[in-house]
Amino acid sequence: MADHSLAHRAQHPTTTETVHLPPRTPPTNHGKTLAAWTTTWTVVLGAVVAAVGVALALGWLFWVGAAVIVLGLVLGKVLQVLGHGQGGAATRAREQRRGGH
Repeated sequence: MADHSLAHRAQHPTTTETVHLPPRTPPTNHGKTLAAWTTTWTVVLGAVVAAVGVALALGWLFWVGAAVIVLGLVLGKVLQVLGHGQGGAATRAREQRRGGH
């Protein structure tokens, strides 16, 4: 069994180092897509509603918040499939119109 500990690697440096580059240039939008923003804000809204439901001891309000969270996750996935997510056709077209950022 090979010793891959940090101390072993420090004492026995390798002569060559493998560089792993991505197969293509990653998107420049840093995840700022319609699908990501919609998912994030819908889940945040649902969490706030659920938290208010817990704070006020209203079980039905908690479950409404939980349903909004699930709705946000489903909505985000639908938008991703429609091309509004990372690497999607709509996102790439918007990046080209805006000059890559």
